[in-house]
Amino acid sequence: MDGDTGVTRVELRDGRTVSVDRLGPGDAAALGKAISEADRETLYRRFCGAPPRVTPRLLAYLTELDFERRYALVARDDTGEGVAIARYEATQEEGVAEIAVVVLPGWRRAGLASALVRMLGEAALRHGFDRFTATYLADNRPVAELLEEAGARQVIASGIANASVSLTLEPPRESREG
Repeated sequence: MDGDTGVTRVELRDGRTVSVDRLGPGDAAALGKAISEADRETLYRRFCGAPPRVTPRLLAYLTELDFERRYALVARDDTGEGVAIARYEATQEEGVAEIAVVVLPGWRRAGLASALVRMLGEAALRHGFDRFTATYLADNRPVAELLEEAGARQVIASGIANASVSLTLEPPRESREG
């Protein structure tokens, strides 16, 4: 993404492409539908339990962003349907933002989450953040693997994992290795 605006085309490992753009108020209805229709496992993993009730207030909170302290991207397939959302939100700790990523089942394991996290990291660095944190269910292997790939430190207690990763402009490990 050029700076903070514009649509970016991303080619995934399996050859499919997505368009990535900022999430905005115009996405509220589709986001509400996606939350309402998502499979139980995805919702449980994303919210570490039962999902919140979808209300106009929740959708406004999720889609009305300042794109500095609260930032979100949406990936869309070639038909314009949303297939993933990645977001960060500033924490109380200076320079630290919490990150969350949701990818529809049919789009997982293709590099989409990794691409979105890299894009979020670039935006976060531009806005003064130097570290991401994430909280997730410890048995959520895809998230654990994504964070391990990014070099995160992970601490697990009572089935909940907390991870922290320093942001850098260096390429991910797999690119450096060869």
